[in-house]
Amino acid sequence: MVRTHRVTELEEKKVILLGNEAIVRGALEAGVGFASSYPGTPSSEIPDTFFAIRETLKERGIYFEYGTNEKCSTEAAAGAAFSGVRSITSMKHFGMNVATDSVFPLPYHGIKAGMVIAVADDPGCWSSGQSEQDSRWFPRIGHMPMIEPSDPQECKDFTKFAFELSEKFKVPVFVRLTTRVSHVSGIVKLDKLPEPKTKGKFTPENKWNTLPPTLLKKHTELHGLLDKIRSYVEKTKINQVVNKNAKSKLGIVANGVTFHYVMEALKSLKLKVPVLKLGLAWPFPNNQVKSFIKGLGNVLVVEELEPILEDEITRLAKEVNPKLKISGKDLMSFSGEYKTEMVEYALKKVLGEKTKEKPTHVCEETIAKIAIKRSATFCPGCPHRSTFYAAKTVSPKGTVFGGDIGCYIIGIFKPMETQDFVVSMGAGSGISHGISKVSDQQVIAFVGDSTFFHGAMPQLVSMVYNKSKPLVIALDNRITAMTGHQPNPSTGFNGMGDVSEILKIEDIAKSFSVKDVAVVNSFNMANCQAKIKEFLDKENVSVIVSRGECRLKFMRDSRHKGVKVPVFEIDKDKCIKCGTCLYKFGCPAIQRKGLDGDFYIDPDLCWGCSVCGQVCPAKAIHVKAEKK
Repeated sequence: MVRTHRVTELEEKKVILLGNEAIVRGALEAGVGFASSYPGTPSSEIPDTFFAIRETLKERGIYFEYGTNEKCSTEAAAGAAFSGVRSITSMKHFGMNVATDSVFPLPYHGIKAGMVIAVADDPGCWSSGQSEQDSRWFPRIGHMPMIEPSDPQECKDFTKFAFELSEKFKVPVFVRLTTRVSHVSGIVKLDKLPEPKTKGKFTPENKWNTLPPTLLKKHTELHGLLDKIRSYVEKTKINQVVNKNAKSKLGIVANGVTFHYVMEALKSLKLKVPVLKLGLAWPFPNNQVKSFIKGLGNVLVVEELEPILEDEITRLAKEVNPKLKISGKDLMSFSGEYKTEMVEYALKKVLGEKTKEKPTHVCEETIAKIAIKRSATFCPGCPHRSTFYAAKTVSPKGTVFGGDIGCYIIGIFKPMETQDFVVSMGAGSGISHGISKVSDQQVIAFVGDSTFFHGAMPQLVSMVYNKSKPLVIALDNRITAMTGHQPNPSTGFNGMGDVSEILKIEDIAKSFSVKDVAVVNSFNMANCQAKIKEFLDKENVSVIVSRGECRLKFMRDSRHKGVKVPVFEIDKDKCIKCGTCLYKFGCPAIQRKGLDGDFYIDPDLCWGCSVCGQVCPAKAIHVKAEKK
């Protein structure tokens, strides 16, 4: 839950904040006037915090919006910065893939006011299903600085510094987070909130001409600018040496949250060695690193994901300490999150001490011991379960089910198995189009409402333009559910909480010249099945919008309104124990006593969607009568 009163405190004091909340506080303390984002875990609390404090933002004249995707959000933030208003945009690591088309030209172009791009990586893929990419590559390609906080206090302080750095050198600055930094809570010392500048003016300037040959000159100048940024940051406290006077030939280099694992490991092993904590990811602080490694015999580099620091240190060691022994990925994993035990293992290895076997990733041993093995499942009453069941039961054998990003990604698992591939937002439709062009198989592309607006509309246009024939089923639960119930263009309100136009997917599909468009109620099984079966025979691309409110949101709203939701039960006398409700439909509210006992519905889990009663062949499921 966002602690709004703590984020908006006017005076200096100490409070407890999430790392993501502290990013927002840092932006407010920097005088931000514009914020935009597309939500994506582990970054979602950044926009959610702005949304939660929207009334305070209105009072101070600050604007916040949920963009339809990360590219839109970045462009909007750039527009504010072009006009002299400080701006911030945030996203998860995959969002950077979407935004880069507009991010990379910005340093060539230049900006007037400070602009910060907060990007959250997800080592261990706790909330990411596509890849475990490392966003530290982006500033290298894009010629922009990146700084990395390690805890909530630094999240606030580094964000403020990022705005100052950006405005001084007229380039956007990345603030790179990871899941643990985003989601850890810690004590944060607040500074006073200044009056923000919220109105600006765009003035065309010739320096913003980046066409060739000017572009080539700009490219050369950017390398010089990065040298200036490096020299400037090296004079600040963004990079720090801990245990500077330790008499040891071993040194450690760490970044972000790994710094805290290092300090815990040193305390556990009762070691005192110098530690270089790098807060500047790019441009690489060459001078500070050279100074640190010059007199060492061994250096241990502790960084999650790719060996970026290790490679840079290897390069610099050739200049100042060719005999330096560098350890890192030879002792620690390329994938997943680190933990203190991993650092302890690496330290013992470097010191030549006996060690136990190499530790595994975070919590793996504990999870294996205590957790029941099961796959992820939809919430009780989820409209996506109903739609998937309808599609699966009427589709011919061999039908290809195109997957996409959202709650419905859970359709990968049994009993649905209706997500044959998942690549990126909107890719389910694009890949389905390609399959349909080279295969005679039936193809159904599933896409969520927020994902449709985010990245699937161009694919639908391409299908129409290129005379494709997949059936696109849009799963419209009227909210961006997976990341925390944020609004989207179909929800009816925006990031400031104001009423907005409701954009209907069916209207957009028709405007794209899709001839066959239908809307079905996700909770009406017979109607869903009939319409899907009908549309599978269409010769051109067709669209079905399966509309049903997110049941989690429905239940929450019902409780707030005092509305009682009916609970269903199974009539033991009518039940034929076929298992359709549990083994094929898969509602978690439905359970069985033992392997061959009676089926029953847990009243605490039933959310009254009624679909189990519709799929039961014996009609043995009905609303439970209230006790008199």
